[in-house]
Amino acid sequence: MQDFLRNQLERYAQRLQELDFLLSREDIMGDMKQYRTISREHADVTAIASRYTRYLQTEADIAAAREMLDDPDMAEMAQEEIGSGEAELIKLEDELQRLLLPKDPDDARPAFVEIRAGTGGDESALFAGDLIRMYTRYAANVGWKVEVMSASENEIGGYKEVVLRIEGDNVYGALRFESGGHRVQRVPATETQGRIHTSACTVAVMPEPDEAEAITLNPADLRIDTFRASGAGGQHINKTDSAVRVVHLPTGIVAECQDGRSQHSNKAKALQVLQARIQEKERSERAAKEAAMRKGLIGSGDRSDRIRTYNFPQGRLTDHRINLTLYKLLAVMEGDLGDVIQALQHAREAELLAELAAS
Repeated sequence: MQDFLRNQLERYAQRLQELDFLLSREDIMGDMKQYRTISREHADVTAIASRYTRYLQTEADIAAAREMLDDPDMAEMAQEEIGSGEAELIKLEDELQRLLLPKDPDDARPAFVEIRAGTGGDESALFAGDLIRMYTRYAANVGWKVEVMSASENEIGGYKEVVLRIEGDNVYGALRFESGGHRVQRVPATETQGRIHTSACTVAVMPEPDEAEAITLNPADLRIDTFRASGAGGQHINKTDSAVRVVHLPTGIVAECQDGRSQHSNKAKALQVLQARIQEKERSERAAKEAAMRKGLIGSGDRSDRIRTYNFPQGRLTDHRINLTLYKLLAVMEGDLGDVIQALQHAREAELLAELAAS
């Protein structure tokens, strides 16, 4: 193991002791916000420090086995231990390098997931509904909380556009690579001749802005309109002008919300989404500049990129960015997204490792 890597790991081992002490203090335990922050760091540091402890123990075991090589009765067993130990060291060093890769500070944040029907008319709107269910069920499987910020339904039960807010552990880090064009190939329910149609939706995943770092919206830059909500929601939703649309005049970015029961709550939600969209626009522009300098494996997450195809006749899901093909489409549509998300994260880690090796 290289010295700089070992020095980094020694610092993590020392930091773990500091965090153990902090978590034992009563004043920290009484401050839930600080306690959660330290607990998250403790979990990250523990994952690294525990593997480093295993690495050091494996090194010690190999050294002990080498001392037994001169004993004819123990030489064969010692050689086996050395071989398995060296293989374990390689595995642990690879894991440690991945854990030490720079992390996006937004990875741990809640996220807004925007799903919008594209080409394909009603079938595209129905597919948007399928994607909503897929993400909602995956969130339930991993213990995340989902809130509908805004929804625009069409006449046959599909969705023109939906914005979800998802809260939980590492939400943005897990879902960030879902941004882009999602294409479906299947026979629509309305198709009488059994022909396969191709439709598309776009997905945009945006981290919820940190309150301490969120951009300040100038009221003079905003146009706020209220209107009568439409769609499902009972008598109340159709009797009051509670729906809110906010336009950011300098950029033309729009956010609206009509799902809350009051104009006040709808305005607050719309402003949340607007802030996230403005920051995502800035993030996308930065990513585009970086992508112009290097061709990334995962890509910029631009929603115009076609990232994935869902082929129902073949039961096949294909992620085009990493050439991943899975023949478990129905399970994926029911929320079994773990293999896809993990493969995308590993591909990104491999890309970062290659960049570090080249620098």
